[in-house]
Amino acid sequence: MSQKLLLNAKEIEIILHRLACQLLEKHSDFSETVLVGIQPRGVFLANRIQKILMEDYGLPEVKTGKLDITFYRDDFRRTGKTLEANKTKIDFLVEDKNVVFIDDVLFTGRSIRAALTAIQSFGRPKEIELLTLIDRRFSRHLPIQPDYNGRQVDAINDEKVLVNWVENADEDSVYLVKK
Repeated sequence: MSQKLLLNAKEIEIILHRLACQLLEKHSDFSETVLVGIQPRGVFLANRIQKILMEDYGLPEVKTGKLDITFYRDDFRRTGKTLEANKTKIDFLVEDKNVVFIDDVLFTGRSIRAALTAIQSFGRPKEIELLTLIDRRFSRHLPIQPDYNGRQVDAINDEKVLVNWVENADEDSVYLVKK
């Protein structure tokens, strides 16, 4: 197994600030916009974006939640392993709000399809957008594209994009791993 460093901590920090600026350009004060991190790894990214918006750009509040999609996936019964659900925490209304889904890697699009179904339990959003750190653009099974994208990566089927966060892996980095 070999791995190639795609992004180091400094490059990730630059990308996060760019993504936060792009969100700010479109949503200004975030009074009608909420961020929803897709469990598990999208939550780390959502929290980082929220922190940048509030601390660096002075927004008083950016509502951020986390959404578990485990049992909304169309492939959750196809693997032999037992699935373990994560927690959903959305303590605000999404009815008529602009919802920004946040995930670390956009691969096949199946996670986002599941998130679209899962969010309906919390109301009918006015608009849904997608922010991803990494877009594996040639791997799509569904016609889903990010509105905000950190970096596009061309990876073939036996390669995996591994995103590490300080919160769960002691470093901020993105690797392309070949099995």
